[in-house]
Amino acid sequence: MVRSAPRAGPDVSNRGIGRGRMFMGNLLLFAAVITWGTALMLSPHGTPVAAGTEHVRTTVVVFLRNSAIGTLLLSALSGWLLFPARRPKKPVRDGMIAVVLAILVVSSLYQLIWLRIAL
Repeated sequence: MVRSAPRAGPDVSNRGIGRGRMFMGNLLLFAAVITWGTALMLSPHGTPVAAGTEHVRTTVVVFLRNSAIGTLLLSALSGWLLFPARRPKKPVRDGMIAVVLAILVVSSLYQLIWLRIAL
């Protein structure tokens, strides 16, 4: 049997790179959500400082700052991986990912601003 000649143009039959990007992007987005959630659970918003615990303040500030920066970096990297130039046509999934990324970024920026103002 003789096959017909391949079409001219780029070979688009190998979608492994796109799937790899989606997998790593989802994995990094999950890591960003875990980092964000951990910092959110340990955040001292609204709780008064107990007597004798003032020495822990700098440790908490450094932890919250680093987790907010880590969340921003992981969100940026996962957003870059999840939104390549050629997208599959799934607008609902893209919208949900964009909403999650927006929540992570806005709350991390708020955390950094709050740390600068309040503490």
